[in-house]
Amino acid sequence: MRTIVSVAGKFHMFFLAKQLQERGYLERFITSYPKFEAIKYGIERGKTRSILIKEILERGWHKLPFAIRRKLDLEYAILEIYDRLAARQVVACDIFTGFSSSSLYGMRRAKELGALAIAEHASSHPIYQRDILSEEYEKFGVRGEISNEKIINKELRAFEEADYITVPSKFVKRTFLEKGIPEAKIIHVPFGVDLGAFRQVEKEDNKFRVVFAGGLSLRKGVHYLLQACAELNLPNSELMLMGALNDEIKPFFSRYAGSYRYLGHIPHFEMYKYYSQGSVFAMMSIEEGLAYVQAQAMACGLPVICTTNTGGDDIVRDGIDGFVIPIRNVDALKEKLLYLYERPEELKRMSESAKQRVASGFTWDDYGKKIVAEYERVLAKKTHEPGK
Repeated sequence: MRTIVSVAGKFHMFFLAKQLQERGYLERFITSYPKFEAIKYGIERGKTRSILIKEILERGWHKLPFAIRRKLDLEYAILEIYDRLAARQVVACDIFTGFSSSSLYGMRRAKELGALAIAEHASSHPIYQRDILSEEYEKFGVRGEISNEKIINKELRAFEEADYITVPSKFVKRTFLEKGIPEAKIIHVPFGVDLGAFRQVEKEDNKFRVVFAGGLSLRKGVHYLLQACAELNLPNSELMLMGALNDEIKPFFSRYAGSYRYLGHIPHFEMYKYYSQGSVFAMMSIEEGLAYVQAQAMACGLPVICTTNTGGDDIVRDGIDGFVIPIRNVDALKEKLLYLYERPEELKRMSESAKQRVASGFTWDDYGKKIVAEYERVLAKKTHEPGK
């Protein structure tokens, strides 16, 4: 099985390429990053094709003020450039897989060469995502970043032309089914976690600490988390926030000042130390695909409280490894936090359960086994189809 992986950015695709290479199935890895970045993941230099112009243009564009970025709206053009250049790097293979927003031309070229084309999509269906985020921004009077309509339309074409679509969670799959995508076209494989990078170390105090990691934004539901912890105001407790702060959350930071500790950006290789100082991980996202941080926190011994829209219910068993609650439900979050705060033995049991859960089925190696099994299945189906 010869597979080509194409990604404008990083996401989980470097892990996918590594897993395919370890099994002898990676034909070529097309990326917007330099070859040395692929080498860090163990991907052979000779198999990597770098298209650096995407990162150069995008990083320069993101340095501009939001108002200017919104007016210029160059994101579609940047992805279009990457896609057309990446398509030139597609050679004969059995499977081509790439992100739906930047692989339409790559998929078309692969299909011309007789390959199966698989569109990767790491978050909810783009129309579902656009609508629910627009609703949230309108609710709070915020002009947030919504996907460019041109990008959405391109993704819709990619879904139509792809032989299959890979999604990371049952939640994402549901949004695709709701938008009319046939179930037979969907490949569902949850992401993994690196147990070498994320491991539990000793907690240094007895404080009940609620942890969040990720972009601090309305999309991530950080405003609901801030509200819940401020209203509970539990003795000997703390809300610890890690990640980049979006402007849209700053008013909430001011409103709930004194009820949280903000650490800013923490290097990836240091994250396990901070997770390990927590008691529970909480994520109130309005929309996700399958946030990596959930499995990372579980690997460090934290039960997870997440919403139905984080993809977390692929990993978190409600009442066993944590809790899964509705989006925007501050009362439900407060109830679960208080439950764990008042029951240290139950918290300890859930901590051990969470750690064992990800170690026995949700590593990146587990992801590799599952995705390869799916690739073999769809290739076998193609072989047995009439005229193939």
